[in-house]
Amino acid sequence: MNHDELLEMAETAQAQNDAYDHTIRVCTAAGCLSSGSQAVKYALEQEVQKRGNEHRCRVSGAGCMGLCAGGPLVKIDHDVVYRDVRVHHSASIVGELGGEPIRELRIDPDEPFFERQHPVVLQNCGTIDPERLEDYLAAGGYRALWSAVHERSPAEIIDEVNRSGLRGRGGAGYPVGLKWTTVAKARGAEKCVICNADEGDPGAFMDRSVLEGDPHRVLEGMALAGYAVGASQGYIYVRVEYPLAVERLQKAIKIARRANFLGHRVCGTEFSFHIELRLGAGAFVCGEETALMASVEGRRGSPRPRPPYPAQSGLWGKPTLVNNVETLANVPWIVENGSEAFAEIGTNKSKGTKVFALAGRVRNTGLIEVPMGTTLREIIFDIGGGIPDGKEFKAVQTGGPSGGCIPAEHLDTPVDYESLRALGSIMGSGGMIVMDETSSMVEVARYFMDFCKSESCGKCVPCRVGTVQIHDLLQAILDGKAPSDTRERLERYATLLRDASLCGLGQSAPNPVMSTLKFFAEEYDALLGSAHGAVAEGGDA
Repeated sequence: MNHDELLEMAETAQAQNDAYDHTIRVCTAAGCLSSGSQAVKYALEQEVQKRGNEHRCRVSGAGCMGLCAGGPLVKIDHDVVYRDVRVHHSASIVGELGGEPIRELRIDPDEPFFERQHPVVLQNCGTIDPERLEDYLAAGGYRALWSAVHERSPAEIIDEVNRSGLRGRGGAGYPVGLKWTTVAKARGAEKCVICNADEGDPGAFMDRSVLEGDPHRVLEGMALAGYAVGASQGYIYVRVEYPLAVERLQKAIKIARRANFLGHRVCGTEFSFHIELRLGAGAFVCGEETALMASVEGRRGSPRPRPPYPAQSGLWGKPTLVNNVETLANVPWIVENGSEAFAEIGTNKSKGTKVFALAGRVRNTGLIEVPMGTTLREIIFDIGGGIPDGKEFKAVQTGGPSGGCIPAEHLDTPVDYESLRALGSIMGSGGMIVMDETSSMVEVARYFMDFCKSESCGKCVPCRVGTVQIHDLLQAILDGKAPSDTRERLERYATLLRDASLCGLGQSAPNPVMSTLKFFAEEYDALLGSAHGAVAEGGDA
């Protein structure tokens, strides 16, 4: 395939789209599907067919449009978005094409939820049909891969990623260019690239939404990574609980192979890159890269000590690059637009944008993408619309079960790696759960410790025993049966768990406990005080 052929494919795809006067896009991501968007899409298709040539109109599926609280969502052309659409609205929607939008369904075009975002990873989600290669090509898809394999060396691609300042979006924030350089320099005739799509945090759906809404973008990012580090084989490790993402990935891989964007001699060059799916059974610990690789190899998903690091000895002993979905989805944009453009977004140390799953007690729950450095207040109150039912904001947890709970006095904290870490939390993969005044922070800590206790692989004693001990102490506090030295024991066990655990699950599991002890000590004191008072009234326990 030469450059003219690629452009011709993209132009043909765009011409097919332009042949219609109107395009109605219906969100067919998991969230909207669960609220009936498939029936809405069918009703709109039937309505268009019934009206014949009244409108040259196409009804198309699309990925997540972000505002999950308003689903099912329908987008008319590029500027009108309807929320809470039902089957009985289909006649009105089609009948009003080209006229005034339906006021009671339309989302305000100046709605901060959309206006305050900066889509990079999500730029195609909600605007293209994820099952049509033509839509991805019309949006500029695979141009970065073609230019890389035809016009640029692997070292130039690594240098571009390095200068962009991109850091791993899986949680640790490790410089991506440095990791790629290490794999590229590693000795080995065969190398691998793994896309970590094992998203297991409660309340997190960032990676799932990208895979469902723009699967070719992830494939293109993987192929660029493979070209840069000298790998010929890629694996996507995705949990089996994501059936729609798995289905669309399978289709996208087949389509990309047929179009010569994957497989032998990619885009007519000497570079070959193959991608296979590997389904995980839903073990949270398999998000840790060494446990993930063990699972891909068919073994029990348990972490191992490092070194050796995967970059030197990973999958089946081969040098292996492991990046998560969002990290890889940034790469085509960087290669296409340049490292300088990416580095201009965000902060000095945290470049680019970050995708978050905004959940919990906030009006506008959904998927958002904002520049690094955006404050928690802007995310929760401007984009998120604030707290519903007249309640007061209490805390937000970032980073899932490995993150910390941040109180109201720190709402003006910029969301970047360093600022969150200074508060005892982490960026994580992008889960963000908002809590209001009705939440018990001790119960929140107990919930997440229960999750970590259940998900511990049990390989190392500090995690296997420590999570149980901390959980039981938290439960005793809530039951009013805590011993007098409970706080001291919690702090001691949490420190031991953090410092002695083998992998990131145990090392970060104490974060919700330590952050709630720090910022919400009065809740612990109140419960502990009532427990000790009950013991005093009844005599020695």
